[in-house]
Amino acid sequence: MSYILNLETSTTNCSVSLSFENDLVDCIEQDSLNYSHSENLHIFIKELLNKNNTKFNHLSAISVSRGPGSYTGLRIGLSAAKGLCYGLDIPLISISSLKILANSIKYDGFIVSTMDARRDEVYSCIYDSNLNVIGEEKPEIINHESFIDISKNNKLLFIGDGQFKCKELINTNDNFSFESSILRPTSKNMIDLAFGKFKNNDFEDLAYFEPKYLKEFRTN
Repeated sequence: MSYILNLETSTTNCSVSLSFENDLVDCIEQDSLNYSHSENLHIFIKELLNKNNTKFNHLSAISVSRGPGSYTGLRIGLSAAKGLCYGLDIPLISISSLKILANSIKYDGFIVSTMDARRDEVYSCIYDSNLNVIGEEKPEIINHESFIDISKNNKLLFIGDGQFKCKELINTNDNFSFESSILRPTSKNMIDLAFGKFKNNDFEDLAYFEPKYLKEFRTN
């Protein structure tokens, strides 16, 4: 029996899901501009387990979004995940926030997963239809030539809340498309990714693992 608790806190969406092997059991999430993760995360975890008659000692692993995203949100999620893993003596799984976002859609082309990183910058990563990484995760200042070269021979679908900045600033062509219904990652799209890592024993070192912020914290 492999129950995995999945925590996604990289954006304004505080999302917690419970999965059994490769299947979603249930999910509780709330998207709030107030970033109420510190108040809600542990409440959601307890509510989710109680609602589904699951105890903490039933869990086989905890998966958490590793970033990029909100510095505070990522720290809150990872702190909760580490605390549970230490207390229950179970492994920690980490998944890229951008990959979780990309896992929300099927597309016959390249998926450009984006997250707003303030000013004219986005966090981005390009995936093929099988979620293989084509362009590395990075913070990128968007201008009129961004992604133009790769679009010459490939269809690009932009998702995430950074897509609006891309649509506004890039000189797009017919190979560009945008999906405005997919803005933020959710723990519901961590299920198969987490279980795949669980089967491969692809775990993090609890003592040393840190979020992948991709860039230094700035206050302005």
